[in-house]
Amino acid sequence: MASPIVRLPSVDSTQIYAASLAAHDAPDGTAVVAETQTRGRGRRGRVWHDAPGSCLLLSVILRTSLPAARLPLLSLASAVAVAEALIAVAGVDARLKWPNDVQVHGRKIAGILLERRGDVIVLGIGVNVTQPEFAPELDAVTTSIAREEGHTDREALLSGVLDRVGQWRARLEREGFAPVRARWTTLATTPGRYVSAEGVTGVARGLDSDGALIIETAAGATRILAGDVVEVS
Repeated sequence: MASPIVRLPSVDSTQIYAASLAAHDAPDGTAVVAETQTRGRGRRGRVWHDAPGSCLLLSVILRTSLPAARLPLLSLASAVAVAEALIAVAGVDARLKWPNDVQVHGRKIAGILLERRGDVIVLGIGVNVTQPEFAPELDAVTTSIAREEGHTDREALLSGVLDRVGQWRARLEREGFAPVRARWTTLATTPGRYVSAEGVTGVARGLDSDGALIIETAAGATRILAGDVVEVS
């Protein structure tokens, strides 16, 4: 049986709404989709702005069997899922930047937010779909499916994202992180680049077994558990 999808014309945040549903025993896989958000949030407290109807705005309730220490891996698995859906459904060349930014030609097209609420994970996904342009301060670093001349069918993209999130979540629970790491590496642009993250500068070498980014420096390898990666020219 397909998991329920709750559709809203407007909401403060799909994350907040989904967390409320989870607190009232909404089943695993329940998805909340909105046309617009008034208090959309991204990773590390950033604000997510959207014009009504221009984005895929989605939050999914996950009641996972993963132990607490492995829950952050769902973020990497979800990034793989979103990138694959964009490639298959929208026809754009989606790639991954550590930890979970989804980009096309170096510009961010989708973001992922993972929040733990008790024993439930609320997975937030935002994809830029129909925006032809962005504010000047975002124009060089942000893109959309329309801007990349891809297919902008939000219903098809929603179905593709939900299918692949389900598939990669199941593989992570069943097989561990190895297949997720392999696929993430195939899609990622970060490995091999000279980068800086959290005050550490060096060559990104890939992910370790818990999803941390390994940066090779003159003093040796350093694990980065969270933060933003910036390419250094």
